[in-house]
Amino acid sequence: MNLLLDEIARATARLAEAGAASPRADAEELAAAVHGVRRAELHTVPDGAFDARFWEGVARREAGEPLQHITGRAFFRYLELKVGPGVFVPRPETEVVAGWAIDTLRDMDVTDPLVVDLGTGSGAIALSIAQEAPRARVHAVERDPKAYVHATRNIEELDDRGRVRLHLADFSTALSDLDGTVDLVISNPPYIPMSEWEYVPQDVRDHDPPDALWGGGDDGLDAVRIVESTAHRLLRPGGYVAVEHSDLQGNAVYWVFPEEHGWRDVRNRRDLTNRDRFVTARLGAE
Repeated sequence: MNLLLDEIARATARLAEAGAASPRADAEELAAAVHGVRRAELHTVPDGAFDARFWEGVARREAGEPLQHITGRAFFRYLELKVGPGVFVPRPETEVVAGWAIDTLRDMDVTDPLVVDLGTGSGAIALSIAQEAPRARVHAVERDPKAYVHATRNIEELDDRGRVRLHLADFSTALSDLDGTVDLVISNPPYIPMSEWEYVPQDVRDHDPPDALWGGGDDGLDAVRIVESTAHRLLRPGGYVAVEHSDLQGNAVYWVFPEEHGWRDVRNRRDLTNRDRFVTARLGAE
């Protein structure tokens, strides 16, 4: 075992004792970020190249700081995104939501499908769609100025074909010039009720932006209702909407898209752990 791998083993024990959910993966990711290699290449770092800043990162992770804030990067589908304080760190479960949207766009009989991502945060969903559904044109909307800065940086670095346009705007009024023309609206909005504050992990409460967590209303679904209203305004007849929610909100979010408001084919869909994760619906003809 070389020096770095030995230090990673020690760091894993420390992070496990501190209660980290994935101590080995965290230690390896910290080491890879500090030493400028991939996790699979950690064994190639010579002993003389060991960087003591690794232990600074371990101490920050022990204190509860999100791994992605320490490394400055988050992985989402095929992307490496720059993240940090002020922007919501994209979660693996959202990759399933983006994957559904990408598959749906590929199946559409539309030459250049038009997509709106409401609450883009780091730009994860918008950039994944632009990369994997290459004919799609994506409008990404973000209302928080700090998150907007992160999205701007990621889009400038990763959208090499210029398929994503970023807008600093409120969900409810954004993109009125596109009313009735959009093929797909997608959103991972805030949806946690304030009444569940004490059940949210402390590192999430302390480090993720409040506007990306608390959805408003007694049930936390006020932001989802805004997404429904905005999607109804933006979509063309036959267009689709997908909105993420917690694994306990599937039934409630289903009824946010009622048939009497024009929604058809409303469905609860599950993530890789077989839990309700997002609702999709199609806008019927008027």
